[in-house]
Amino acid sequence: MKRSLTALAALVVTLTACEGFKEAMTAHVDVAAKAGSQELSVDRLGALLSQSKVPVNAQIAKAVTNLWVDYQLLGQAAAHGDSLNDPKLVDEALWPIIAQERVGKWHDQVAKTFSGLDTTNLEARYASGEMLAARHILLLVPQGATQAQRDSIRKRAEALRSQVTGENFAELAKKNSQDPSSAARGGDLGLFPKGVMVKEFQDALLALKPGQISPVVQTQFGYHIIRRSTFSEVKDEFTRAVNAGAMRTADSTYLAKLEATGNVQIADNAVTTVRDAAKDFDAHTKDGAVIATSKAGPFTVARLVKWVEAYPQKAQIEQGLQQVPDSQVVKFIRNVVRNELVLQQADSAKVELDSAELADLHNRFSQVVVGTWEQLGVSPKALADSGKSAAERERIAAGRIDSYLDKLMAQQVRFVDVPAPVEAVLRQKYTWKVNAAGLDRAVERAAKQRAAADSARVKNRPPSEVPLGAPAKPDSSGAKH
Repeated sequence: MKRSLTALAALVVTLTACEGFKEAMTAHVDVAAKAGSQELSVDRLGALLSQSKVPVNAQIAKAVTNLWVDYQLLGQAAAHGDSLNDPKLVDEALWPIIAQERVGKWHDQVAKTFSGLDTTNLEARYASGEMLAARHILLLVPQGATQAQRDSIRKRAEALRSQVTGENFAELAKKNSQDPSSAARGGDLGLFPKGVMVKEFQDALLALKPGQISPVVQTQFGYHIIRRSTFSEVKDEFTRAVNAGAMRTADSTYLAKLEATGNVQIADNAVTTVRDAAKDFDAHTKDGAVIATSKAGPFTVARLVKWVEAYPQKAQIEQGLQQVPDSQVVKFIRNVVRNELVLQQADSAKVELDSAELADLHNRFSQVVVGTWEQLGVSPKALADSGKSAAERERIAAGRIDSYLDKLMAQQVRFVDVPAPVEAVLRQKYTWKVNAAGLDRAVERAAKQRAAADSARVKNRPPSEVPLGAPAKPDSSGAKH
């Protein structure tokens, strides 16, 4: 009897444990993702997908979930007044951009050794407008602005114009320009061909000699103050532009020689390994599997992921690597390993970004964080005005982000991008998790809900007098209507 009671007790403990395990697993798959203190339930994700105007599939579910994670982590950072400006984390997140900038600087040095380039009369050709380059300060005019508002903005632009000189233009552009793509670079628009800018802007620019500054110029965007860049400021870029064909040939020759002498070897299992990693690059940031070797050393999946982070088309690359022929995957790996070899040469030549260039990158990073907060309605100031405690501010931020996502999926608001470096810092500092099983359940649930909604719409559609495609009935005279 005692042994029976012991066995019974053991059985009860086992069953209880199984039930607890079952509940834990059920709860786990009912959550699609976690971000800090917030959870994205399968029901919530399913509803977002089913009620949206986008296809219901695994790829879309993953994209929406990752967006939810990034937005919620941004909200959590804002709730705690965290500007994400940890220098070590920011430098690590900016590595792909810093590497590309260094490669670009090294390429500029190498390009000066290329033969066969046309360097005759370059300054005169630039002055004639063969290519254009400018900086500008833009004061935006909102849509629907009244004439009084327009006059006020123009008055501000005129006051600013009276302060501008060639020496302080970049500084004033950083402080005052409302063009988010160029303000952080001191208003620099780079080099561009004729026809790219709107007519009013181009006409004003062509009326300037290099180094001159325009009066206030009005376009459909607002009021501009334009400075035409000098030849010395754009000499290297202009030389490359007018010699584009010759530069491509010289670049190809240089890179082919670099690859040949770099002893690039692709691993036998590289294609399979990369295709598997491309299903979710985020899960392979520390993957040490070697997919190639060269004089630059072993090239791992983790290193490949770091380079991919430099491209804005990361999602397309992930998808493409799973679909293209094996030869294209090998070519992609070779191209990235070639980047490693170029970077190694830049290392040997001690090519680095100077302190001003690094500071500019950090400043642009901070501006992106602040801009993203404001677009989502979760800036630290806005949250502080609404909630006293951090927990209360987190709750408010989460609610605003949920509301924004509802509108985004219904295509009622503009998409707010979270650039890869910002995402990297957020995910390094804060806890998050995406549950693949939860995503699968959400897709399945959303597909059923979408099908049911479509069926209900068809069922409730008023019947037409003549069914679509049915022949019309003849009247008594035999004529058809």
